[in-house]
Amino acid sequence: MSMRRRDLFHAATAAGAGLAIPRWATAQSAPAAITHDGARPQMTSGVQSGDAQADRAIVWTRADRPARLWLEWSTVASFADAQRVRGPYLLEDSDFTGRIDLTGLPAGQEIFYRASLQDLGNERVFSQPVQGHLRLPQAGTGRATRDVRFVWSGDTAGQGFGINERWGGMKIYEQIRKLAPDFFLHSGDTIYADGPIASEVKLPDGTVWNNLVTEEVSKVAETLHEFRGRYRYNMMDANMRGMAAEVPQLWQWDDHEVMNNWSDAKSVLNDARYTEKNIPLMVARAARAFHDYAPMRRHGDEEAWRVYRHLPQGPLLDVFVLDMRSYRGPNSANLQTTEDADSAFLGRPQVAWLVQGLKQSKAVWKVIAADMPVGLGVPDGKDAQGRDLWEAIANNEPNQPLGREIEIARLLREIKQAGIRNVVWLTADVHYTAAHFYDPARAKFSDFAPFWEFVSGPLNAGSFGLSCPIGRVRVPRLPAPVGGRARPGGLPATPRGGGFHAVRAGTRSRHRRGWRGGGWGGTNARRAARRACRASVRRPRRRTRSRRGPCAARRPGEIPASSCSTAP
Repeated sequence: MSMRRRDLFHAATAAGAGLAIPRWATAQSAPAAITHDGARPQMTSGVQSGDAQADRAIVWTRADRPARLWLEWSTVASFADAQRVRGPYLLEDSDFTGRIDLTGLPAGQEIFYRASLQDLGNERVFSQPVQGHLRLPQAGTGRATRDVRFVWSGDTAGQGFGINERWGGMKIYEQIRKLAPDFFLHSGDTIYADGPIASEVKLPDGTVWNNLVTEEVSKVAETLHEFRGRYRYNMMDANMRGMAAEVPQLWQWDDHEVMNNWSDAKSVLNDARYTEKNIPLMVARAARAFHDYAPMRRHGDEEAWRVYRHLPQGPLLDVFVLDMRSYRGPNSANLQTTEDADSAFLGRPQVAWLVQGLKQSKAVWKVIAADMPVGLGVPDGKDAQGRDLWEAIANNEPNQPLGREIEIARLLREIKQAGIRNVVWLTADVHYTAAHFYDPARAKFSDFAPFWEFVSGPLNAGSFGLSCPIGRVRVPRLPAPVGGRARPGGLPATPRGGGFHAVRAGTRSRHRRGWRGGGWGGTNARRAARRACRASVRRPRRRTRSRRGPCAARRPGEIPASSCSTAP
């Protein structure tokens, strides 16, 4: 009888202690060296899986020394008839990280795997194996036989909130693990490279938040070693390692993987925290660190560090992961009247890729995973003329689309003209929970099909309230993410809470009436959106003169006249 998955993981520690060395690791021409555990290679960051598709998935790990990665996988927890895979060398140039793209896997099956490291200093010495698990989606053809259940959120360890071991670490990741979703979508800001973490954070209620601190997180990241150190730091948390070992992930990036609000207009010449003033060089280092640590599939030599990609999740769901950072023009007043290099946000190749993918998709639901909201005004200071600069798409001008809005308006128009249905946008970034309904009947630019955008987050970070007057479109105010708590990862009384959302695309979705248990889309969309997240960030109840939500995301080209300061 095979072990249950829960029993399997409870039987092993995060470092894999107590597990037997695989037979293939000891079946060598010479007797295996008798080595105490401290002298064996270690996987201190655990294992991760990611970018799972019907017949393949990435498995990632990091060694503490030069080593070779070996992997066994099976469809049963007992590892009966396990398949053995030889992996890459883990060397200094990748910070000893490496991944295997497991292919030829049986669609829709549970995959149990265990990774081991072969010491390149003594090839007879192997690490203790570390075990992991993932669930593959169904093949895209045929009828859906099970629901697809997943979690999304973003913004990890921001505003100085790191690993508080007295509190139990980043407990919100343990809540995600307990839900056992099919995958976890991390919607960007996987680290805060520009946010130093101090040993103590004094909270408004007079208590103190105690952080575990390493040299790399004690200052802003500038060197490749420091950017990598941010990822190493997050993986020191047992909750994060536990979730990553059991739940496949889909990563995207945003600004804090480099620095706040970075674009071609970014300058740190007057920022005394930075001794390195070369922004393009720091972007390159940050991109290298992100791709070293993300459990994602490399695109190819033509654009090896491409982040945007399509990840089919069976007949019910297609996920289109966007990159809203790498191809944008400089942050500006965002008032250009034509679509050009300065007004670009996704860039023409990415927009064309997305439209083509949506047209070809046969899945019931098409999720666009965005790292920034479509219609919220996110400011980025002022220019020399005193005009507001904008970090995201919207420019706070209630007129026809201008600047970056032109590109997004074109995208929305093409989606409508192609007759593509059941498109849902998911995002994070602004550190609060919201649901935005984009209604062409209430827009000056109206050549688009109505759609919903859902915002979640953050994860073990400070959260922010809405600081704008009431807008013109009803936005259901959602008090808390499913599975989350009133505080980010259990943080005491930071500005406001944070969390994640868990949603399900059910088998009934083939009738195109909505997400099972939530019902996104269709005639009950507003009611369903409120139900879908009925236990979220606890906020003081207050009456307003209008039922319409603050910072209402109406459409490209028209958002409330006042500024919405939403991002740190």
